Amino acid sequence: MSDAVPPVVRTLPPGIDEARFARALAAFEGIVGAPNVCRGGASLEPYFDPFVPLADPHAFAPSAAILPANVEEIRAILRVANETRVPIWTVSTGRNFAYGGAAPRLAGSIVLDLQRMNRILEVDERLAWARVEPGVSYFDLHAHLREQRLRLWVDPPAAGWGSIVGNTLERGFGTTAYGDHAAAQCGMEVVLANGDVVRTGMGAIENGTAWQLYKPGYGPSFDALFAQSNYGIVTKMGLWLMPAPQAFVIGEIHFAREDDLAVIVDTLRALQLDGTIRQHAVIEGAIRRAASLAPRSRWYEGEGAMPEAAVAAMQRDLGVGRWNLHYALYGAPEVIDAQRRIVERAFAGVPDARFAARRYAEGEEPQGGADRNLAGIPAMTAFRMLDWRGGNGAHVDFSPLCPADGRDALRQYALVKARAAEYGFDYYGGFTAAGRHLHHVFAAIFARERRADAERAGDLLRALMSDAGAAGYGVYRSHLIYMDYAAAQYGYNDGALLRLAQTVKDALDPQGVLAPGKQGIWPSAWRAERGYT
Repeated sequence: MSDAVPPVVRTLPPGIDEARFARALAAFEGIVGAPNVCRGGASLEPYFDPFVPLADPHAFAPSAAILPANVEEIRAILRVANETRVPIWTVSTGRNFAYGGAAPRLAGSIVLDLQRMNRILEVDERLAWARVEPGVSYFDLHAHLREQRLRLWVDPPAAGWGSIVGNTLERGFGTTAYGDHAAAQCGMEVVLANGDVVRTGMGAIENGTAWQLYKPGYGPSFDALFAQSNYGIVTKMGLWLMPAPQAFVIGEIHFAREDDLAVIVDTLRALQLDGTIRQHAVIEGAIRRAASLAPRSRWYEGEGAMPEAAVAAMQRDLGVGRWNLHYALYGAPEVIDAQRRIVERAFAGVPDARFAARRYAEGEEPQGGADRNLAGIPAMTAFRMLDWRGGNGAHVDFSPLCPADGRDALRQYALVKARAAEYGFDYYGGFTAAGRHLHHVFAAIFARERRADAERAGDLLRALMSDAGAAGYGVYRSHLIYMDYAAAQYGYNDGALLRLAQTVKDALDPQGVLAPGKQGIWPSAWRAERGYT
């Protein structure tokens, strides 16, 4: 198969002719100004999937992009979209790489990019919350807290440049005690497809005082309805922030053998459920740990997955474990010192386990990127993974949920590692532990210019989803390509859950203009136009 890149061809939404599309663009320019409408060329390039795992790098092409500055402009855009029936794909900043970036699920959709709506609207230090717009990144809020000398932490995901709103709505997670971003969200402002502006929970009280303090409000609670859905456009969101601790410990434990994973998971689960470890601890595989330190070519330059002998040599050279547990403890020095002893005692029975930890006082900062995340400091060091295979690095992720049970973790690991090797990929992955469940994230890494490898990565992910579904595991997040397939895995009672989602979609968005196909939810107007499945 040739790795030549095909030329970009203008893509219109299905069933929309040039004349109607031109009228819509002219109307959008009248709303936001011509400089804030990207019609094509270099201005539209950021809205393609940068890591698309297909032979065609321009799959899921947008037709244009619009950058509104406020809620009134969004409402006006939706009026035009409903009149012309032009589909809109909303992104906060479009940096959801490995899952599709800013590209739309329905090719030809117009991307509604909210990055200009980037105000930090309010921060309350005493009650530890913030209210932000979609264009605010983790770097932005962290910098604001520092500038204002507020004793509060953000909880950053692996890449700090992402939108707080976008990451939360996709159920992203971090690694501090506030690592469950969806759980730490409280209160939204949402523009529905008909232009109606809704404030959820206590925000519906005109002179309310507790919008960011109590999520449910009165009656049905709707915040979760807008996560991973296409039911509305979130324009403001509240989030709880972590009060800066008096001190914190960051620890790492290296384990020597593959099958140590089971005892790591079972021991960690007990420590999380009894409250000793209150954060999202990370169990990194050897290659994921090594990729932040050196390139693959140092030990192996061949095709296919790294041989076990090369992995063992890599472990010896770098001093990393086959599994590497990263944990943190937060609070008073005497308390976290006692907790550290409990943690190390719990893992002391694992043969050849190696321990390292350091206590930091408030105001001290770790230097390593992953350690900085554990201290509430956004970083971008996770992107070092793109250097692992050389070339212009890219990756696509497989993200199944796993029970926090050692047997399930080993089963998932073995399944993913074997299938990845079959398709010629290393096991670059690990688990993030949240008490009762694990987020298992595996990345298929490839050089972007090698389109055959990109396509093979895409084929691998579909095989992995099929394997996981047959074994009773579902993904919590997926690339654009697999949204329909992922939704189909949740097939109880002939897909009753998806039918419910589509019923809600058709009620809230009868013209089907908001993000058709997101998470496999297709409005009636577009169910025959799914494209890639």
